Amino acid sequence: MDRGKRTVVVTGFGPFGEHTVNASWVAVQELKKLGLGSGVDLHVYEVPVEYHTVQTLVPALWEQYHPLLVIHVGVSEMATTVTLEKCGRNHGYRVRDNSGLCPDAHCCVAGGPDCIDSVIDLESVCKRVSGAGLGVAVSVSKDAGRVCVHWCVNVCVCEWVSGFLM
Repeated sequence: MDRGKRTVVVTGFGPFGEHTVNASWVAVQELKKLGLGSGVDLHVYEVPVEYHTVQTLVPALWEQYHPLLVIHVGVSEMATTVTLEKCGRNHGYRVRDNSGLCPDAHCCVAGGPDCIDSVIDLESVCKRVSGAGLGVAVSVSKDAGRVCVHWCVNVCVCEWVSGFLM
């Protein structure tokens, strides 16, 4: 890790359900090829769609790299824009992961708040991207659903500054 560079970690998710390849991971691999410029030390990881793995891997990435930013890239068949997830939801995780498991009590943090907002001003990010003339539609969401990928959002915003793209 080069101390003169800003460290950014970007994750995509592994296969799930009938999807043998997760488009989020494909996109993240392309980002690695393109890079984020000479001043950024970019690290990419594929995150298995498993609650327990998310619970251990995400904090380990923060501990290992001490990044300025971590971005978790996911996919949604319902999304019509690049969607920035504003908050992590704590309760309602009843969908089983790739290991066939659900979290205990269907929540991320026992006794934790229902929703924790990211400290990143995502509305401003949307305005800047929209105003940059890139031809990319961007929106902010407050609910990605209660699946393992969204679990990752809650794990991150509970303890660290993080962003999530859907």
